[in-house]
Amino acid sequence: MASNYKGVIIEESLEDTGVIKTIKVVSTKIENVTEKHRTPWVKTWTKYNVEISEEQADDVATILSQSLDSKHDWYADFKNDTFHYIIFKNRIFKINRSKKEEYDEATKYGIFLGIPDYQVNFSSFIKL
Repeated sequence: MASNYKGVIIEESLEDTGVIKTIKVVSTKIENVTEKHRTPWVKTWTKYNVEISEEQADDVATILSQSLDSKHDWYADFKNDTFHYIIFKNRIFKINRSKKEEYDEATKYGIFLGIPDYQVNFSSFIKL
């Protein structure tokens, strides 16, 4: 039996926040943005810790991909024990968590977009 996915969605990364109303929000935290985040266009961001059912996962990934900010490069992600969705504007990676090469492809894509490499270093999520 598949388990639910868990992840974080940053409200300020979305042009359309409607997707947040369709999923289970476990907690919300507003954080100050620091220079290290390299997002000078926002001073704070709202982080939603979310839980997404297996049945919702593909649809939520698609909606997030369409809803992400088109002016700045962001990604959203959520994972369970088997799969990790890494979602960019108009591009979705559904990664088997035991496949390093699938993570490498998502990392390269994020760096190509200009996202700082430390933010797209997904290697810690590999499950061997």
